Amino acid sequence: MTRDELENTAESLAQAADAASDEAQDRLQNQAAKFEDYATADRGPDHGQLARHEHILHDIADDEGGAVADHVDDALESITEFRSTLEGV
Repeated sequence: MTRDELENTAESLAQAADAASDEAQDRLQNQAAKFEDYATADRGPDHGQLARHEHILHDIADDEGGAVADHVDDALESITEFRSTLEGV
């Protein structure tokens, strides 16, 4: 089962990686790969996992700014949409 919001997150992060500096590019590519995995996994991420990703993404967006931050913001919006479907917190 594909989770559209998580696939959108992966796509936004891949776009952010294309616009990022070398170090941030690697970090964003790793994040994008994790969200691609989540999008097709039998069980998606929980609130705790998503919170850790959000923290990392906020740090990258703050450091990089510009187009990278815009794409990361899009990814964070998709994460928020996905989180609204999860039970719990």
